[in-house]
Amino acid sequence: MIIHDLLRDETGATAIEYALIAALVSVAAIIAIQGVGSEVNSTFQTAQSKMEAANNL
Repeated sequence: MIIHDLLRDETGATAIEYALIAALVSVAAIIAIQGVGSEVNSTFQTAQSKMEAANNL
């Protein structure tokens, strides 16, 4: 009876499912932030080079 009850208990499975969902969302967020970060870095480098060029006039 105890083994049967343990096999039917799904509370741990639900916690694992939520942990997997949270991990997938985290990975997606990290990938998105890296892509946006590269674009922002490129924009700032362009602005910096244009300001340096204007300063040398």
